[in-house]
Amino acid sequence: MIDNASAPFDLASAAAAQIADVTGVPHHDIALVLGSGWGEAANLIGETTHSIDATTLPGFHAAAVPGHVGTISSVLTATGKRVLVLGARTHFYEGKGVRAVVHGVRTAAAAGAKTLVLTNGCGGLNPAWTPGTPVLIADHINLTATSPLEGATFVDLTDLYSTRIRALAREVDPSLDEGVYAQFTGPHYETPAEVKYAKVIGADLVGMSTALEAIAARHAGMEVFGISLVTNLAAGISATALSHEEVIEAGAAAGPRISALLADIVAKL
Repeated sequence: MIDNASAPFDLASAAAAQIADVTGVPHHDIALVLGSGWGEAANLIGETTHSIDATTLPGFHAAAVPGHVGTISSVLTATGKRVLVLGARTHFYEGKGVRAVVHGVRTAAAAGAKTLVLTNGCGGLNPAWTPGTPVLIADHINLTATSPLEGATFVDLTDLYSTRIRALAREVDPSLDEGVYAQFTGPHYETPAEVKYAKVIGADLVGMSTALEAIAARHAGMEVFGISLVTNLAAGISATALSHEEVIEAGAAAGPRISALLADIVAKL
């Protein structure tokens, strides 16, 4: 009988083993989760040698959000490193449970990845950050009222988002700002009052992903780097109503620039 506490890790190990079998790559060095607007980055990081339909792997689900691909890819960089690109992201609001949300991260860890790069499209609270602005994540606020950790599993999150990698990112682009990302549950956008609340408690960015994945990555011993694309000003700051179409449009417009930026950062890892 399988211990329920170990079940998500066993499932991740099974998925990692199948990735290794299909790709012939026994070990990946870096994992990359592509959020809204960041999809082109995989093509710039290196040569995509294998691409797998995520639904054929244990524990993965079809992409449920327009703008997200449903594949897991193995990319070989010019320096010989292997990047596991996770295009099949499960969001908390899909109702599949926290284990499903962090399954990709745990699979990457089981595949050997020691570094996790998390990207997302989000709302910005700083009016100076116009749509298309990339912002480094310095810390997060988890407003989902849950955790991927179960039982008496105590993990220090003091330096969750790597100072080292943020410094490397600024070597690529010294103009990069940084901020605190707040993960709401979604799928509805935040109200103006909730945005004001987020600002009061220290948030600069609001979205519906990333924090839970980062926690799971730290638990797995991975070094975490996060970068957001501001796709819109948050509710109450924006002069117009929010829509997912706006998110996709902003991501498409910024795509070539931010993808090149991310590829340059990954090259330094």
